[in-house]
Amino acid sequence: MRKYLVQFKPFLIFIGTFFAAYIILTVVYKFYLNSLRPDEVDAVTNWVGHNVEQLLLMFNYDIKVQQGFASPWLEVWFNNKYGVRIVEGCNAVSVIILFISFVLAFSGKLKVTLLYILFGIVFIYILNVARIALLTVLLFHYPEKSHLLHGVLFPLIIYGSVFILWVFWVNKFSKYAK
Repeated sequence: MRKYLVQFKPFLIFIGTFFAAYIILTVVYKFYLNSLRPDEVDAVTNWVGHNVEQLLLMFNYDIKVQQGFASPWLEVWFNNKYGVRIVEGCNAVSVIILFISFVLAFSGKLKVTLLYILFGIVFIYILNVARIALLTVLLFHYPEKSHLLHGVLFPLIIYGSVFILWVFWVNKFSKYAK
């Protein structure tokens, strides 16, 4: 048994670090969410909604993002038509937690690891805001493509981008980089 523990030590450290970071970050985030009123929108979702509105206003779109009546989501009104809603799950925090956990599990030097995590958080956040803005415009023009856009294409883009960030991290900066 000891032979296998020694042989698989790097893998076990990776798995242990990944799950420990993932569980801790998820529990902290859930405690935060549980501290909100049932009809309250969390701060990150509010920031995302505000930034989506700012981004689309930069392109002179008729856009308004506001909290739904007594509901924990944001309504996005595009060309005076209710188009989409932004719920807590749309704010990319769960994707960011997954990203951080993986980078920590394959950590490198402390400063580089922390800078890469910060870069990744900012990148994922900006990508997510752009995703929601583009999704809003596309769903207005192509509502029949809702499943393809929201359920397939945009998750593929965001998770694919995170996967590329992971591959880059492991190959360039982690303690396993050559």
